[in-house]
Amino acid sequence: MGKLNMVKALNLALLQEMERDEDVLVIGEDVGVDGGVFRVTEDLHRKFGSKRVIDSPLAEAAIVGTAVGMALYGLKPVCEIQFSGFAFQGFHQLENHAARYRQRSQGRFHCQMVVRMPYGGGVRALEHHSESEEQFYAHIPGIKMVIPSGPRNARALLVSAIRDPDPVVFFEAKALYHAAREDVPDEIEALPIGRAHVDRQGGDLTLVAYGAMLRVAREAAQILHDEDGVESEVIDLLTISPLDRETLAASVNKTGRAVIVHEALRSFGPGAEIAASIMEGAFLSLEAPIRRVAAYDVPFVGFAREKANVPDVGRVVAAARETLAF
Repeated sequence: MGKLNMVKALNLALLQEMERDEDVLVIGEDVGVDGGVFRVTEDLHRKFGSKRVIDSPLAEAAIVGTAVGMALYGLKPVCEIQFSGFAFQGFHQLENHAARYRQRSQGRFHCQMVVRMPYGGGVRALEHHSESEEQFYAHIPGIKMVIPSGPRNARALLVSAIRDPDPVVFFEAKALYHAAREDVPDEIEALPIGRAHVDRQGGDLTLVAYGAMLRVAREAAQILHDEDGVESEVIDLLTISPLDRETLAASVNKTGRAVIVHEALRSFGPGAEIAASIMEGAFLSLEAPIRRVAAYDVPFVGFAREKANVPDVGRVVAAARETLAF
């Protein structure tokens, strides 16, 4: 067991799955010789060669479309899109084809493929490099949407995504790539897709988060504990689609209050579906309106002002206190 950051943990998942299964391959821009723009695929080209670690043209539609064809022939491609803001060039391949082949073929074919995308703000990047657009993919039937929150669960969830028979969109928060190190076992481990994790137990308030916002929720929970004596339960979703509605309902049935935190836009964002799920599963337990802390409904601002747009601890604490005072 070693202490790894998220980049090294993801690299380990790819390495071990490629060693375990010769049908697993990597394709994307600069993933080969250069090891990827964030070095997640570092050394894989040297170990497995250009037939299994494929440097593609700068064409997202070609990357995803080629992966669809590979998957239909029994390979298990892992695509890398350098930044999620560029993925719309290949969106039609995901929505029109990858998500539909199981139904279209009445179960005879499926698309076992993963599309990895760095997402989110907090790293002072330029336009199209900092968006959080997970709601587009979570909305598509036939696609699973996974967003890890740390090195160990990133490694375990990527293993599960590669092995899953359906296409998986795998978002990686850039702000987490080098943010922390965790103990990651040498042996392969996998986490079930579609299962949330109770990161912190509490009985007064439920904080729901995922990806980079889990850190924000944790810090907010600690402040609420230290300054207000509030015991917050923190839920790390890990998977946006399928959504673990049961864990959400169980938590809010206990606490009676909920605050949802995400980097995506507030309007029509994941928080709306999460809130609806809480209403359906825990309506009679609610003691206050559900609050959402999210990005504002504007195109992602330039790096000089991004801190005002990405949810922070202060905004979460303020929302929690308003909910508790209702």
